[in-house]
Amino acid sequence: MNMHDDPHHACGGSDHLTRRALLQGAGMGGLTWLTPLADLLAAETETAPRGKPARSVIMLWLGGAASQLDTFDPHPGTKIGGSVRAIDTAIPGARFAAGLEQTASVMQDVSLIRSMVSKEGDHERAVYNLKTGYRPVPALTHPSIGAIVCHELPDAKVEIPTHISILPNRWPARGGFFGAEYDAFQIGDPAKPLPDVKPQAGADGMDRRIVDLQVVERAFARGRRPDLERGTTLHQVTMGKARRMMSSDQLKAFDISQMPTAERDAYGNTPFGRGCLAAVRLIEAGVRCVEVTLDGWDTHANNTAGQASQVKILDAAYASLIRNLKQRGLLQHTVVLCGGEFGRSPKINLFDGRDHWPKGFSMLVAGGGFAGGRVIGETDPQGVKEEPADPVRVEDLHATVQHLLGIDSTKEITTSIGRPIALSNGKVIDKLEA
Repeated sequence: MNMHDDPHHACGGSDHLTRRALLQGAGMGGLTWLTPLADLLAAETETAPRGKPARSVIMLWLGGAASQLDTFDPHPGTKIGGSVRAIDTAIPGARFAAGLEQTASVMQDVSLIRSMVSKEGDHERAVYNLKTGYRPVPALTHPSIGAIVCHELPDAKVEIPTHISILPNRWPARGGFFGAEYDAFQIGDPAKPLPDVKPQAGADGMDRRIVDLQVVERAFARGRRPDLERGTTLHQVTMGKARRMMSSDQLKAFDISQMPTAERDAYGNTPFGRGCLAAVRLIEAGVRCVEVTLDGWDTHANNTAGQASQVKILDAAYASLIRNLKQRGLLQHTVVLCGGEFGRSPKINLFDGRDHWPKGFSMLVAGGGFAGGRVIGETDPQGVKEEPADPVRVEDLHATVQHLLGIDSTKEITTSIGRPIALSNGKVIDKLEA
């Protein structure tokens, strides 16, 4: 599976999970997220992070690429600054663009990388790079960070998908060479009920269908491998896990309507804000990785207004997420990343827009062992020097996240084509650790 494939395949589209025909017809072979290969024929055991506090990841994905100059790295009053105004943050000397007042106030718990660099300036390739830590190569698809976390840190107690993408765009997080069962489970606006989790046939009708299906399963297994004859087919395991999910109390984590109105309002009355609130609830329920997408940052024209509208959505949601995780005692165990595929150019084009810029952009990192209140790197306020001071490579960020999760980033996985690939080829950024 690669990023050219239809994003609405096995796990469903952003507004509709493609499981109705499968669940209601008791033919759930497409629910690949339910059947990690390592779990199929072995007892499931929980793997705790090894000596590190982090156990989950939240990725707030700024799709289309936010302008660092209009968000976290403003240079007001300069040739490249445009009309941006700057405000102080909780980090002395570090300023944000106006509109990010709430985010600025929580920066004692967040660190800012202003010198992210990549070699990919095309949206699709850069998304792949940022989400996997690798540049695209022929004949191989790397897993996203969420897939790696779920693969390396399975948790048998979680009855719902452990890798979730809320409001995904064309390029949601993928399982890569771990297989489609590690693809992110996709949902839309959490204001809407989670579809397809109750069979239309009702409980009795579903039970009858399961009994009938068992007859077919036994006939299929007869004469095949001994493990199949004992009733451990892939399909049966999938069915069992699907039914377990459909009856699980953990499904309530998707339902943000249970939250107090004041808490919901704090995130902003937007799909992204609701997605961030749902992410907190899902992490609290034991989910390993939640990605929440805020598209609309691709401002090749009318950059000032375009960035400002997205900043307004981001500010309340991001700050509330950090505060809420901290209040619930989850921040120390949850890595929170916020950024997009690259930044936007210092030069303002003829359409009052900014173009693609992978040579020095911003990323917010928090929780899970990341230090708070630090600024890493610096861009040239005059836009003359293209490369930032103290650059941070994408692969190094990935290695650091894996390290904080207790995952050995040098571990090699032998892919289906027999090629050994390390989980990351980056180096841990020690100065970002608490």
